[in-house]
Amino acid sequence: MGVSGSGKTSIGQALSAELGWSFYDGDDFHSPENVGKMSKGIPLNDIERIKWLVSLHKLVSGKLKADENLVLACSALKSNYRQLLRSGNDGLVFVFLKGDIDLIWGRMETRNDHYMKSEMLKSQFEILEPPKNALHIDIDRPITEIVREISAFLAN
Repeated sequence: MGVSGSGKTSIGQALSAELGWSFYDGDDFHSPENVGKMSKGIPLNDIERIKWLVSLHKLVSGKLKADENLVLACSALKSNYRQLLRSGNDGLVFVFLKGDIDLIWGRMETRNDHYMKSEMLKSQFEILEPPKNALHIDIDRPITEIVREISAFLAN
């Protein structure tokens, strides 16, 4: 979890490959209306986010009930969003990918294939509630080091 541009997809894909788990990108679960709104630089409100989070909760719940592990890249910026995702999903672990706004802004400026533009980054930092019960990972390192740290944490 983390703000846009923190590496959720890149790190999530690398972690899922390392662990042999399925990978899901939360961005793929947004409604066309949500994507359209964000493409125009308009942040989503909580009602729009809740519908999206409910669909992610169903995904996680279904996989865990089937005794399947997964890696899900999802912003989950607020505590109540994470509580919704965790509800009834024992064993769900959050990994907070954190970095300063300058580092992430620079990363976002170089990507052209994503609807989330760097102009919206400030709004994400404004609503971000860093998690208390999560693994905190600084993203200013190579992905291989980050994946190694997360894998070691999950093995314990």
